[in-house]
Amino acid sequence: MTDSPLSAASRPRRYGVLAMLYLAQGVPSYVLAAAVPPILREQGVSKTTIGFLALLLLPLALKFLWAPWIDRLRSLPIGPRRAWILPMQLGTALAVFALALIEPTDIAALAVIGLALVLLTSTQDIATDGYAVLTLAPEERASGNAIQGGAVALSVIIGGTLTLVLYHRIGWQATMVIMGCITLLPLLVLPMMHEDQARPAPKNRPSIRAFLARPEAVSVLALALFYRASEGLVKSMEGPYLVDAGMPLDWIGYLSGAGAATVGLGGSFLAAISVRGRGAHQTLIWLGSLRSLCFAIFALHAFGVMGGLWPVAAAAVFQTLIRYMEIVALYSLFMQVSSSEQPGTDFTLLACAQMVVYQFGGMASGVIADRIGYGGLFLIATLISVVATRATRAHAGRHQRLLNRAGV
Repeated sequence: MTDSPLSAASRPRRYGVLAMLYLAQGVPSYVLAAAVPPILREQGVSKTTIGFLALLLLPLALKFLWAPWIDRLRSLPIGPRRAWILPMQLGTALAVFALALIEPTDIAALAVIGLALVLLTSTQDIATDGYAVLTLAPEERASGNAIQGGAVALSVIIGGTLTLVLYHRIGWQATMVIMGCITLLPLLVLPMMHEDQARPAPKNRPSIRAFLARPEAVSVLALALFYRASEGLVKSMEGPYLVDAGMPLDWIGYLSGAGAATVGLGGSFLAAISVRGRGAHQTLIWLGSLRSLCFAIFALHAFGVMGGLWPVAAAAVFQTLIRYMEIVALYSLFMQVSSSEQPGTDFTLLACAQMVVYQFGGMASGVIADRIGYGGLFLIATLISVVATRATRAHAGRHQRLLNRAGV
């Protein structure tokens, strides 16, 4: 990893650019992922159909497959990453405007436009992550990743909550036009992007194989997979469990919607402070311990050892805080081992891997809960979380040795 050549004086500008770029991809993504499903359900679309629409988000987990192409095509007139971000963002805005031309119940058209939107935002994300890796100095990574986490949380509020509020007040078409205009706004920061045009071409062709050839990168990949393995098990069944436990739907909506996003905003910046002070590994260790405690509360409640709704409500909120914080710490490690020759590829592969293991946990959670009950599911998640936290402690020393050997 090469240090950023930029001065501290330009730091606020770079942070602002990153915030807007991550917001640019987050808002339309959450329009599709958070706002469209309840709108479709209100229109009478079947739950099965709505469930299948989740497949539209698959490119977010598979974008590592085309990430090397983003790193390979560097000789572009307006900057190697700005030249990707500009057309992808324009295309994303056009896709959102196109949603205004159809009825939300036109599932075929919605699927085509939605898939195009996700492909465009995924590609923009690769270029933006590459820019973040190259432009942030080592001491800035935690703050940069907190900005990314904060932008995601704000995207939930704008793309999800605001879209639903506008839809109920002014209808589908007008809402999509407004969301399309919001999606265009981040283009205003592109002239503020600094890209080092003199950066030499990579010595080796960017590829997934090049990533796998670096032990320090593979080691962080293994840690991310193990560390995130327990979370999908709990998060996917959190809502159904709260319903079965008797929590009102409006409470659940607040916990999983605007409340979660608000907590996420604060958690992202708390994590940046912790990573700068304690380091990424120590932050992950104490977050893993707190996460295990939250999972244990769910398990004890499911087994009937703990009563009332407040313990699980508090655990759900705290778990959301922890999840946003740990992403900042994990992403700081991802940046640390991302090569300057293929930053988009390396960071994207790591981010996709932890997302995939989270999603696999979510898919398995329902089957496990049906077989052995909520209590057994939450107990398994707790045990995995405890073991992963201990493994993180062991990984810290080995990681530093691998970095020293690689000369990072």
